[in-house]
Amino acid sequence: MKSGQIRVTIVIIILVFGLVGYYSYLAGRAKSAQKDATMTAVELALSRDITNDYPPTPKEVMKYYNDIMLCYYRDDVTNEEIDSLGIRARELFDPDLQAINETGSYLVRLHQDIDENRENGRKITNASVANSTNVDYYDRDGFHFARLMCTYNVTENNQSSTLRLIYLLRKDPTDKRWKIFGWDLYENVDLTGEGAPSQTQSGDK
Repeated sequence: MKSGQIRVTIVIIILVFGLVGYYSYLAGRAKSAQKDATMTAVELALSRDITNDYPPTPKEVMKYYNDIMLCYYRDDVTNEEIDSLGIRARELFDPDLQAINETGSYLVRLHQDIDENRENGRKITNASVANSTNVDYYDRDGFHFARLMCTYNVTENNQSSTLRLIYLLRKDPTDKRWKIFGWDLYENVDLTGEGAPSQTQSGDK
C-alpha cells in the first residue's frame, strides 16, 4: 500500500473513532438529561448536594426552601421522604433557629402540620420569591441580614387564597452562607425599619 493511501486510511480511522467518541458523548448527555427528566420533584430536591452546592444568595436559599415545602404536599410523597425533606429544610436554618427546632420534635410538628392541612383540604400549590432588587440588606450587632418576601398560593376546599411571609436570613460568619433566621406574616412586619421576623418552633411554614 502506498504511503498516501496509508495516510488517508489513518485519517479515515481517526475520523471514525472521533465520530464514535462524539456520538457516545452525546448519548451519555442524553441519558443523563433523560434521567433528570424522570426524577420526581422530591428526588430532585433531595439530590442537591448542599455541602458543595449551597444556594449562594438569600433568594436562591428561599427558592430551594420553597421547592422543599411544595414537595410536602405532593400526592406521591411518603412519610420517609417527608422526614428527609424536613431534615434538609432544617439544614437551611440558622444555628439559633435550629436550637429551638431540635430535629426530632421538628419532624413531629412537621408531620402534624401536614396531616392537619390535608384533613382540611389545604395545600400550597405555588410559591414565589421576591425579585433580587426587593431584598433588603442591613447589618445589626455585627451580623449581616437579608429580608425578603415569599408569596404562596394556598387552596382549601377548592378555594384559593394568597399567603405572604417575610423571611429574615442571616449570613453565617463561619461559612459565609445565608441561613433562615426567622419569618412572620407580612402584615406583622414593619417594613420601614429593621424589625426581625420572629423565630418560632417551626413546622411546614
